[in-house]
Amino acid sequence: MKNEKKHEKKQKEKEEKEEEKSMNLMDKQLLLSATLGDTETAMKLIKDGANINVTGDQGETPIMAATYHNHVETVKALIEAGADIELQDKKQDNPFLYASTEGYVDIVRLTIDAGTNTREINRSGGTALIPAAERGQIEVVKELLNRTDIDVNYKNDLGWTALLEAIVLGNGSENHKQIVQLLIGHGADVNMADREGVTPLQHAEKRGFKEIINMLKVAGANEIIKQPTE
Repeated sequence: MKNEKKHEKKQKEKEEKEEEKSMNLMDKQLLLSATLGDTETAMKLIKDGANINVTGDQGETPIMAATYHNHVETVKALIEAGADIELQDKKQDNPFLYASTEGYVDIVRLTIDAGTNTREINRSGGTALIPAAERGQIEVVKELLNRTDIDVNYKNDLGWTALLEAIVLGNGSENHKQIVQLLIGHGADVNMADREGVTPLQHAEKRGFKEIINMLKVAGANEIIKQPTE
């Protein structure tokens, strides 16, 4: 009787280990399916018990893996299946932050619709608007300004606002010009200086961005330095 119970216990432990191994394999397959944009397989794996919020080596969840490759339909399906859209990977990115930076506007819209925290901070201490403005992601910038309560004058760890970053790190392209105009139209402080006390106008003059200089002046920018605020 004693030996029988011991055997049953071992058998149960063996079955549990096999089940755990099987689940780990399913979780890995889910991450791979999301990475490849194989929505059908991903949904089947979740239905069969795979962990929808499992994380990979870089801290990426399936929805994050799908976001890396702009797999819109997979992201949509994962959201509908209950994926946690706020979880951040090892680089402090989540679907909303990453998609905003890369210009994946459809995913940005999906995450906003799903109620993501649009004021989430990235690894540079800034909001999604700042890198989007820097990279000239005009459609994303429009989406953020028109559909969220994001702070247009928020400063990142470098002391730069979206307006400053669009000028300092932008290349004066048509997209950057339009973004500067959009930011101004949504209340960007044209006289808010960086940590060194350099204003957006002074940065634009240094870089020779004539049209941006004119936009800033029309909006009330001047050479008087407005002391930066931490």
